[in-house]
Amino acid sequence: MKLNKWTVGLAAVGAISLSSAVQAEETEMNVVNSMTSGTTISGYVSTAFSYNFNTANNGVDRADPLGDQKANGFALDVVNLTVEKPLDESEWAAGYKAELLFGPDATGYNPSENADDDSDFAIKQAYVNVRTPVGNGLEFKMGVFDTIIGYESFNYPDNPNYTRSLAWGLEPTQHTGLLASYQINDIVSVMGGIADTTDAAINKFAVDTGGANRTKDQWNLTYMGAVAVTAPEDMGALAGSTWYGGVLYGRTDAPSASTSVSSGGNQTSWYTGLTLATGVEGLSVGAAFDYLNYQDSGSAAADPNNGSAWVGGLYASFQASEKLSFHARGEYMRLNSAFATFVELDDSPAEAWEGTLTAQYDLWANVISRLEFRWDNRNYRDVGGWNDFGDAQGDLSNAYSIMLNVIHV
Repeated sequence: MKLNKWTVGLAAVGAISLSSAVQAEETEMNVVNSMTSGTTISGYVSTAFSYNFNTANNGVDRADPLGDQKANGFALDVVNLTVEKPLDESEWAAGYKAELLFGPDATGYNPSENADDDSDFAIKQAYVNVRTPVGNGLEFKMGVFDTIIGYESFNYPDNPNYTRSLAWGLEPTQHTGLLASYQINDIVSVMGGIADTTDAAINKFAVDTGGANRTKDQWNLTYMGAVAVTAPEDMGALAGSTWYGGVLYGRTDAPSASTSVSSGGNQTSWYTGLTLATGVEGLSVGAAFDYLNYQDSGSAAADPNNGSAWVGGLYASFQASEKLSFHARGEYMRLNSAFATFVELDDSPAEAWEGTLTAQYDLWANVISRLEFRWDNRNYRDVGGWNDFGDAQGDLSNAYSIMLNVIHV
């Protein structure tokens, strides 16, 4: 036990006893050790170089939801810092997770009600996690947690590609609320929960400002549920394949939908995804489908067609060697009515295509290195938007980009 100089000095002049000082120090250390026992600290740093074969307009070079302002130069994507105490094996286990984002990609990710939307800091997750001895163990998360739907994650290391899918831009990213999860058996697991809104905004509540279809403000919550089914070991080559389905329904105060809506409305997000083991060593394939429907509850002058959009995507990954892997993604997006998204497809109907090829080589320990090529296509009439592909004088339907991504985890 190492005592500080002030404690030793007091003991030397008889102001305190050395034995009591040692006992007090040990008590303090035991409290600290108890508080930090089982706590882990992790994170990553993602950086990239991007080149657009078109003439980029203000750095916008592709329909990637996180690709703005990154064309033709080096970029810091994000710094992730996670402090977590996972649940142990006890029946009444408790833990927590705090996941923080720093850097350009944190801007606007989840601004709280009173925060600056342009801040380079965001809270991605912050929740208390508990388990109750109900059946196989019923777990709850309360606080801010990731959305329960989607094939891809915000976190760069968790995705097969560097850039995000078109579908990722349609999906919610996080919620503030309560989420329950239960593992029925080795094959089936379920989740269900409630949250403030469908929006990624901490402590922000849905508000209906009026209109013919207005509803009460007091209890405009978001409801969600999901189920996952995993193929057991006795299914041979299909063992480990997983089907996932989920749905969210709730109020949104800042809709990503109809351009004529400013008062919020009801939003429903449907998702289904499949990751399939092929039986070919190193090869896996996947598919995902997202459908988003927005129902305006604003004034009668609002778009009577409301808004809807869907995205279908296919994925393939091949582990060629211990260090080398290849990943491919292809998507089609359809907008069925006036529905503004990050892709700026303002006409109805409108469509977009996206194809991505990625080569990953893990040369250094804990470092992910990726070289990626992406093609984007949009079929629409010229609306003069600043987000067009090409330079300020051009309205290009196609964008071609190449990216180098380096991540330390």
